[in-house]
Amino acid sequence: MNCDKNDLLLYGVTDRSWLNGRTLYEQVEDALKGGATFIQLREKDLDADSFLKEAVEIKELCARYHVPFVINDNVEIAKKIDADGVHVGQHDMEASNVRAILGPDKIIGVSAQTVEQAVLAEKNGADYLGVGAVFHTGTKKDANSISHETVKQICEAVNIPVIAIGGISRENVMELQGTGICGIAVVSAIFAAKNITEATKELKELTQNMVQSCGANH
Repeated sequence: MNCDKNDLLLYGVTDRSWLNGRTLYEQVEDALKGGATFIQLREKDLDADSFLKEAVEIKELCARYHVPFVINDNVEIAKKIDADGVHVGQHDMEASNVRAILGPDKIIGVSAQTVEQAVLAEKNGADYLGVGAVFHTGTKKDANSISHETVKQICEAVNIPVIAIGGISRENVMELQGTGICGIAVVSAIFAAKNITEATKELKELTQNMVQSCGANH
């Protein structure tokens, strides 16, 4: 499965912090209805059986909406359920090792905070990069902020699509204009919203405007 930069416009990362009695499945479907273009299932504390069952269900849901579906970190589950791919951080498995396990046609995303990390990830076979945190974020306690200038330098240093992540909301997304990113990854901006579908629609429109005015050439 090829990683099209248009698929990366509005990338939703799941988080069960805001379920409020609903299921993650329902929340993801709301985001897909609102136009989310990519979904990453991120589970840090779920037991393996529950994770596997949930991954299968959400993979089928994303397939219905023709939206790529990747698993955060867990290469084993991604392989087992034949997900579209996996996203790994700097402290997880190297992209080249992930590629060896998942095969040539899966999407591999890698988190990067520096130009060096970005260039290495591309060399190791990453299909796209998630770069951040671009704003202060409460979702990932250990995420260090990086400047928008660094984001721009990363976009210029690689030939694969780059998305920004970390603390992005409808209030600040336009500040990323001119960096060269092709999209954004968000957690709370979608999943903490009272109306997930409406929040997704609004954020997608803003992101489209931001990317177009970027004149992103990647």
